[in-house]
Amino acid sequence: MSAIAEDIRRRTIEMLFEERCSCVVRSADGRCHVLRQRGIRDLHDLLHDGRRVLDGAFVADKVVGKGAAALMIAGGVEEFFADVVSREALELAERYNLKFKYNTLTEQIINRAGTGRCPVETLCSGLRGVEECLAKIDEFIEKQKRNEQPDENSR
Repeated sequence: MSAIAEDIRRRTIEMLFEERCSCVVRSADGRCHVLRQRGIRDLHDLLHDGRRVLDGAFVADKVVGKGAAALMIAGGVEEFFADVVSREALELAERYNLKFKYNTLTEQIINRAGTGRCPVETLCSGLRGVEECLAKIDEFIEKQKRNEQPDENSR
């Protein structure tokens, strides 16, 4: 890796913490995308929006569980940095030759309330391939979207 590429990766990681965002994607064309939605929603949206932002990208993310790793692999991410990463995410990344660096390795990602395991980590646990994970993640996101829509009877 060239010194310039390493400097860009370092600055992308710094931006993750300075911006207090959830994720920063440095696309292959050099553009920087600062993402602020919670959980895997931003990665899921980027994977499905048709712009191919993840293809060849470097991703700096605060928390990477198996679901986030699957989305990055499916999107063609070149490398990711995680402040916190789960063991299952690393195992999946290694299986698909996705390069990574991290600060903290954990056995499992904990939900926001701190009361148990992250729901997406639970959905993907035990699944071997990216396609299996993506199917579960798509179902999860669709269910979230349905729950976010206002009830017709409440107007």
